Amino acid sequence: MDARLLKMLVCPEDRTPLDLAEPQLMDRLNRAVAARQVRNRSGQLVERRLEAGLVRKDGAVLYPVIDGIPSLLVDEAIPLAQLEE
Repeated sequence: MDARLLKMLVCPEDRTPLDLAEPQLMDRLNRAVAARQVRNRSGQLVERRLEAGLVRKDGAVLYPVIDGIPSLLVDEAIPLAQLEE
């Protein structure tokens, strides 16, 4: 993702900056997706492997990047606390 674009992107919910998710987080998340254990904020099961994600500064949610395009919809955010369960 272009560094200039990344600097402009903020969480649509609280306007805090977003960072590109680390590869380790994406691996954990994709393993949980494959096990059908991940739901987005709207309660929908995440069924597709994620190529990348943008994490809010507080680490609470990840916004998926699909086909190179960040999906910055609050309902599509993935709460990361469910990876701890």
